[in-house]
Amino acid sequence: MAELKLPKVYPITDPRLSGLSHSEQIGSLIEGGASLVQIRDKYASSKEFFEIVRECVEIQDVRLIVNDRVDIAMMAGADGVHLGQDDLSPTEARKLLGPDAIIGFSTHTIEQAVAALELPVDYIAFGPIFPTTTKPDHDAVVGLGTLRKIRGRIGNFPLVGIGGINLENLAAVIDAGADSVAMISALVADPSTIVKNMRKALRLGENAQNR
Repeated sequence: MAELKLPKVYPITDPRLSGLSHSEQIGSLIEGGASLVQIRDKYASSKEFFEIVRECVEIQDVRLIVNDRVDIAMMAGADGVHLGQDDLSPTEARKLLGPDAIIGFSTHTIEQAVAALELPVDYIAFGPIFPTTTKPDHDAVVGLGTLRKIRGRIGNFPLVGIGGINLENLAAVIDAGADSVAMISALVADPSTIVKNMRKALRLGENAQNR
């Protein structure tokens, strides 16, 4: 696996929040500068989700990561998958998806993050950094201090901050050690401002990195 170069902003789709289809959201996110997008839908049936991902894979100029579903990522030809602690293990996912797929893995404690270094994953997501409304059953908030500790423990391994990140706190997450920030509500909640918000988020992320 070649080391993954993460974009500063890692947008995640949400059709209920935005009122737009996944493909419509991805189109606007790309216009705003997104180069990697995670497709996430907790309410679609397996059949519906497969059709959604297959449609989105036809969109050019963006890498598509499927939330949770290794089978759908594989069948639809997505670029990779993002797995949680209770999903198929990254080891098994790698066997199915092969060496070139992007595999991300959510962690919520220092111990989980350090253990993930031994798994065949391309990046670690850590959080929730702040309280979030897009995942009501989220794990305990970890805060920026723990994120800094994670960075110290995992070295230069690609790290995504997740949970409650918005345009106001994005720079603080980058400053605390994240290579990238996962964002949902702050980008797609208002469909009329997705392009503008994506551009602003990327600008804030790059400015934080260069300080």
